[in-house]
Amino acid sequence: MEDVCEGKDFSFPKEEEKILKFWDEIKAFETQLQKTSNCPEFTFYDGPPFATGLPHYGHLLAGTIKDIITRYKSMTGHHVTRRFGWDCHGVPVEHEIDSMLGITSRSDVIDMGIDKYNEECRGIVSRYVKEWEEVVRRAGRWIDFQNGYKTMDLDFMESIWWVFSQLHQKGLVYRGFKVMPYSTGLKTPLSNFEANSNYKEVPDPEILVTFPIVDDPHNASLVAWTTTPWTLPSNLALCVNANFVYVKVRSKATGATYVVAESRMSQLPRDKVKTEKLPNGSGGEAKNTKSKTKGSTSEKTALDDSSYELLEKVPGASLVGLKYVPLFDYFNEFSEVAFKVVADNYVTDDSGTGIVHCAPAFGEDDYRVCLENKIIELGPDLIVAVDEDGRFIEKVSEFKGLYVKDADKEIINAQRGRLLKQGSFTHSYPFCWRSETPLIYRAVPSWFIRVESIKDQLLENNKKTYWVPDFVKEKRFHNWLENARDWAVSRSRFWGTPLPIWMSEDGKEMRVISSVEELERESGEKVTDLHRHFIDHITIPSQDGKGVLQRVDDVFDCWFESGAMPYAYIHYPFENRELFEKNFPGHFVAEGLDQTRGWFYTLMVLSTALFGKPAFQNLICNGLVLAEDGKKMSKRLKNYPAPSEILNEYGADALRLYIVNSPVVRAEPLRFKKDGVFGMIRDVFLPWYNAYRFLVQNAKRLEIEGFGTFIPTDRSVLKNSSNVLDQWINSATQHLVHFVRQEMEAYRLYTVVPQLLKFLDDLTNIYVRFNRKRLKGRTGEEDCKIALSTLYHVLLTSCIAMAPLTPFFTEVLYQNLRKVRDGAEESIHYCSIPEDEGKGEERIVQSVSRMTKIIDLARNIRERHNKPLKTPLREMVVVHPDKDFLDDIAGKLKEYVLEELNIRSLVPCDDPLRYASLRAEPDFSVLGKRLGKSMGVVAKEVKAMSQKDILAFEEAGEVTIAGHCLKLGDIKVLRDFKRPDNTTEKEVDAAGDGDVLVILDLHPDESLFEAGVAREVVNRIQKLRKKASLEPTDVVEVYLSPSDKDAPTLKQFLASQEQYIREAIGSPLLLAEFMPSYTVILTEETFHGVYDMSFTIRLSRPTLVFNDEALLSLYEGNTTFAHGLQVYLRSRDSNKLKSEFNAGNGKIRVDCIKDQPPVDVLLGQHVFLSVGDHYLSRKSG
Repeated sequence: MEDVCEGKDFSFPKEEEKILKFWDEIKAFETQLQKTSNCPEFTFYDGPPFATGLPHYGHLLAGTIKDIITRYKSMTGHHVTRRFGWDCHGVPVEHEIDSMLGITSRSDVIDMGIDKYNEECRGIVSRYVKEWEEVVRRAGRWIDFQNGYKTMDLDFMESIWWVFSQLHQKGLVYRGFKVMPYSTGLKTPLSNFEANSNYKEVPDPEILVTFPIVDDPHNASLVAWTTTPWTLPSNLALCVNANFVYVKVRSKATGATYVVAESRMSQLPRDKVKTEKLPNGSGGEAKNTKSKTKGSTSEKTALDDSSYELLEKVPGASLVGLKYVPLFDYFNEFSEVAFKVVADNYVTDDSGTGIVHCAPAFGEDDYRVCLENKIIELGPDLIVAVDEDGRFIEKVSEFKGLYVKDADKEIINAQRGRLLKQGSFTHSYPFCWRSETPLIYRAVPSWFIRVESIKDQLLENNKKTYWVPDFVKEKRFHNWLENARDWAVSRSRFWGTPLPIWMSEDGKEMRVISSVEELERESGEKVTDLHRHFIDHITIPSQDGKGVLQRVDDVFDCWFESGAMPYAYIHYPFENRELFEKNFPGHFVAEGLDQTRGWFYTLMVLSTALFGKPAFQNLICNGLVLAEDGKKMSKRLKNYPAPSEILNEYGADALRLYIVNSPVVRAEPLRFKKDGVFGMIRDVFLPWYNAYRFLVQNAKRLEIEGFGTFIPTDRSVLKNSSNVLDQWINSATQHLVHFVRQEMEAYRLYTVVPQLLKFLDDLTNIYVRFNRKRLKGRTGEEDCKIALSTLYHVLLTSCIAMAPLTPFFTEVLYQNLRKVRDGAEESIHYCSIPEDEGKGEERIVQSVSRMTKIIDLARNIRERHNKPLKTPLREMVVVHPDKDFLDDIAGKLKEYVLEELNIRSLVPCDDPLRYASLRAEPDFSVLGKRLGKSMGVVAKEVKAMSQKDILAFEEAGEVTIAGHCLKLGDIKVLRDFKRPDNTTEKEVDAAGDGDVLVILDLHPDESLFEAGVAREVVNRIQKLRKKASLEPTDVVEVYLSPSDKDAPTLKQFLASQEQYIREAIGSPLLLAEFMPSYTVILTEETFHGVYDMSFTIRLSRPTLVFNDEALLSLYEGNTTFAHGLQVYLRSRDSNKLKSEFNAGNGKIRVDCIKDQPPVDVLLGQHVFLSVGDHYLSRKSG
């Protein structure tokens, strides 16, 4: 393995750029697809975005989720086709062209020519494809752009025709009117999904208008309220609620008589008839949100009797059928069936007057109510008084050509004495998400899919799908399906897939074409493109003798195209029939929460209508990415960092982990914070990298010390390691793999990162930290290799398991790790996710977990009493009822606890009452919701449990209280410390966590003084190494010079602690008197006040020590030759020299010194590689 730099010098973005080049060189994505080509197919549907805008965090979020799942599936034995898709048709593209070319009306397009207009649209759909490819690639997503699909491709469009023809054959297609949110700016209806995406607070007029009742004995007028005066010329009915009480009242000031709901009398004017301001307010509606009017004051208080005289009270039902005098005479041809009172429950009493005016062409409920009461008829003959540009048609002569919002004032002024009250109020109103013009509700002739007739199937199919999070499926999506309406799939536009409907002039004969081949056969013309300007001229001979059939003008709503994507992107059923039918429904889709009313819905509707199945099996629904301040991300406000800035500063892996570790993958909003991305570097990648670097450094050290290239021991052999921490980290790694597989199979990405964090914390702060001696070779070469091999396999396994989430970083580590592995795959992404071997050995995992708790508790006690870790303590008692755990902690884990806590002895105790009294507390967080009202009774009895009861409960694992069975996790057993007699808190103290109790003996002990001094000296040496920027693999010699007054004491202490110091620093601590004159000093520092002593520490390069007599004997007493040999050996690199001696079993041949005879030099006889080696040799001799 190659050397690696320090974490602070490791540039994550630059390393990722290198990996991108590496992937390109080896064609990594293409190779992965080829290697898995014979594996079972995992079908993934990628919803197509528009390429007319640049990618943002929402796209990166969805793309990351898709990439993680598809990478994971590829690494678990599946072939995953990943083709990028582009949504090329529809309003967004047309709006761009309209803005660019200054097109303001439909006639502008006709004048320009549909062919030229559509080709302009075609020319911009790929405007940002290059930028998309760059961002998607940089984010680490593997997806095929070269073979991506476009909704404007001939094959895609042909499949759309087939889908529609199938729906027609099933009787699910009809033509009618639909009142829809309509953009006058775009001159097209919008889906409810689009209409709900851009609300603004705006002022609107609010008026009360009178409608005189025909032949009423009191000359009473019905009073209606509206916020859309422009709809009044189209009024055909007034609607009341049959269940409300209505009153007929006479104004004492004017004598006029009015009819309103009793609960809404407060809306009538209080004085004589005059125009007055209504109080500002907002609130309910006279109709539901799909009606043409919104908002109003919601005051319900009754009017005082001084203003009006009550003539009578009547139920709403008695008003039904009353005729009234219309405001305008534009629709007098409807007078026999219109201008009457009808009733419906959509009328509410929380706003208005309880009487709503109905203009069926401009309100969904208006249309429905007028249809049900036979005021209008179902069909294409409804008169819509407003054209596509939002202007009044010629029939409304007085306001002809006026834009509806501009006409409000003119219509109010034309009320001819029928205006009772006028004002304005501010409310939330929908605007077009593209043109920023106010939306209106308008009846639009459209082609429909009968969704309501398959609603039960939709709900049933929804149950067959699996969603993360499930509440989106069970609530939001279920409710949307339950209220599904017939779907208007046509748009009176130009750039889109044309409807494949050819119709006779009288509308009586209709043909639906299913393919290019059928159109060519029926028309006799060659077809190379299905866009309007290529086929609008094509006619089909009538079969009923009606001349020729012409294609209807409309094109498909682009949501129909995206909903048909599972079939169209592979040109089904014209190609890939077997591939589709074997793998439908698709295995996986993922998009944002807004798609519950968009893509997810259209997928479900079309698949249910066509095949009676859901389109997908598994779905991840993400939330919205907001700016840090909680507002929508805005280029204008510049309230968020650009994606490129984050990628260039922190890298894609950090961004990926930040995203999947956030609420956004649970369909909740994410406030994007740059610091959060950095947090992933700090908390995940740097600890991970440091563990990897520690492995590489110590593997290189083995090479330097002459033990050859590090080759990891086979994993099967390591499973039999006798070292408890090897066993534990292998179990922890096994558990990580088990958890990752379990959670990824369940599509719960958000649970994986917390588990990875815990694993890395265990790896770095337990395994590496507690095993430093072994990993650095201080317990012998074989033990060192076992420890390093264990760390190697742990890192390799965790990298492979995490590769789908962090594809770059794991590849960086893998490329170095694989160099010591025969037959390793070229890329980590060709590897298989390790097999699930279960959760690992539970006992050792639990024992080590408790060990870390013991260490934390003991540290807390030390901190409370200002006893630093450098101060040794005499004894620790560990109290716990589990004898297996106590055996572990007093056996194989004991050395780690004692060394970490600097304690001389550990005493296990399985009698929980010896040092503690027990008490029980209910876990309210667990039991509260479950027990409800019974919680109080149960809590009281739990708190009253005796110590005997608690011990019995712990042994049995459960107890029944007040009829409820409570398990170990339901009750907290607290151990309150009982201090031994005749001791104080300063002498003995304890800490517990409800599970284990730790007791420390804090008595001062002079016998521990020497150990404390030794620990302080070691601490100063380690800090000095760090200060000198030495690597852990850098071998140095350490010399100590005590001050004259402290020399006797310090030498005595260090002699008694020699073994501990040598193990801690990896070499003997030498007194300065042993330092040769030619020693190269690297750094030195003098310390004062360490246990009231002063000393100097020097670090030097390893210095050769020669046996002068032995060297002279090599040359038969020739001092010149002996000196020449010393000069030569000192000039050599000490690491290489050591390697040569190791290779020669302690002997090297020196035959390269000019004019000197060759000699065999023996290590330990003629020369020592360090002063420390010479010292130890003399000591042992």
